[in-house]
Amino acid sequence: MKTSKSDIFVNGRVRVQDMKKQCYQGQFRHKQAAFTLMEMLLVIVIIGILVGGLAVSLSGRSQEAMITRARADVKSTLALALDLFEQDIGRYPSDDEGLDALINDPGESKWKGPYLKTDLEPDPWGNAYEYSLDPDNSRKYQLRCAGPDGKMGTSDDIES
Repeated sequence: MKTSKSDIFVNGRVRVQDMKKQCYQGQFRHKQAAFTLMEMLLVIVIIGILVGGLAVSLSGRSQEAMITRARADVKSTLALALDLFEQDIGRYPSDDEGLDALINDPGESKWKGPYLKTDLEPDPWGNAYEYSLDPDNSRKYQLRCAGPDGKMGTSDDIES
């Protein structure tokens, strides 16, 4: 026996039994919009590819920024501090004093440091900057950073 919608209402009231019967017969079922498992997996794969590409792109820029910072440290910040030290003391720090003489008084009466605002930090890759006074000319020094590979004497070294 099939009931119509008008049969559900009796004297303005809904008959629950008839309502249940119609629900089970599928008259009130609505198809709900949903994604299939394949569609969800496809979206997840696409998002993964986009995130992976973004990470690769950003890591390249991060490396460029680190190289730029190391160049600025070697050619500007540390070089300026060494020049200020030389103006005050009349010489550059010895190899034994090293860059530490820019922060800590090496026992010179003319020392007016510290010549750096902060403690001497390692290069962007966590390695120490290398300082050496020219043995033939005490008015020259060499300041180096090992660069991204962390090894001195390779093509990616940054020098003053």
